[in-house]
Amino acid sequence: MEKTFRRYDLDWLRVVVFSLLIFYHVGMFFVPWGWHLKNNIIYDWIKWPMLFLNQWRLPILFLISGMGTFYALSKRTIWQFNKERFLRLGIPLLFGMLVVVPPQIYFERLAEGQFQGSYLHYLSTVAYEGIYPEGNISWHHLWFLPYLFVFSVLLSTIFVYIKKRKTKIVDWFSKVIQKPFGLYIFTLPLYLLESLLEPFYDITHDLINDWFNFFSSMTLFFFGFIMVSCGQILWIEIEKIRKKAFILGILCFIGLLIIWQFEDGYTRHFTEALLKIINLWSWILVLLGYAAKHQNKPSKLLSYANRAVYPFYILHQTITVAIAYYLMYLDWGLLPKALILVIGTFLISWIIYHFIILKIGLLQPLFGIKNK
Repeated sequence: MEKTFRRYDLDWLRVVVFSLLIFYHVGMFFVPWGWHLKNNIIYDWIKWPMLFLNQWRLPILFLISGMGTFYALSKRTIWQFNKERFLRLGIPLLFGMLVVVPPQIYFERLAEGQFQGSYLHYLSTVAYEGIYPEGNISWHHLWFLPYLFVFSVLLSTIFVYIKKRKTKIVDWFSKVIQKPFGLYIFTLPLYLLESLLEPFYDITHDLINDWFNFFSSMTLFFFGFIMVSCGQILWIEIEKIRKKAFILGILCFIGLLIIWQFEDGYTRHFTEALLKIINLWSWILVLLGYAAKHQNKPSKLLSYANRAVYPFYILHQTITVAIAYYLMYLDWGLLPKALILVIGTFLISWIIYHFIILKIGLLQPLFGIKNK
């Protein structure tokens, strides 16, 4: 197989974007949108920075995952790759659903008056009865894992074919992305999905009825693989366009803020869909471009953080919900509660990771990390 080089900038982006999930889920405690627990005071203005994050935080994760798949397949056969995907995604998902997620639902049931009693009583009576939201079995924030696993299995054969034969699709994209704004070619399928599929399918994260989110996320995953397949040309073009993408991203998000003030209609829908896709793709290019320029280098901090980010992702929302339950009715204001939630989630996640998971080898596969 051809020699491939590790992209440290992608590792940094993965760490940063997953870390933003903690801030995002803390924000969910305070905004008007539905979440598992809500603060006693809702702050409407917080939705605007959260809407900005929400445009690109998940798309870039699926894109980076597709990029990482290119490098993973350079060192593995298709069988080894899919086996590794099951070990890295399937086992942590099952462990998360049985052990990590149930406390979130327990605190939600307590807050809504649907259950009374200790957590042990909850586990022994109703914790594993029925599918959430009617029941109590759910993957909650871990929905990213089954989607990624399914995408990997469905597309692995195609990816191996593309890598071995250097198909015409890669040659075509390599030529197109060298044209002015050629990297925006990837927005066309995303726009079609956003404009034609999104109105009919709400995002449910249940894998079965989540058709818009499923196909949109899988498209981004596929594009990540195709983009990296273009080789060094991709990174040259991304660095060239990052400043233009930054300006375009600002203009598109301002456009979204304006159009969100108008009532729904066909004109608004198709315009909003166009602005959404150009906006999210622009910020993805900005992040890729500046990371490639400044962060494509190894460090001890990156090595530690890159290994820790997966356990942090698995643990963080349960910790946030647990802390939020004891804060929700306190009259402390936004800043103290937000600081306690953010610092508490990071600190407790780190303590569990550094002093328990890293010390007990048997726990490490359950959190998707390899034993050293």
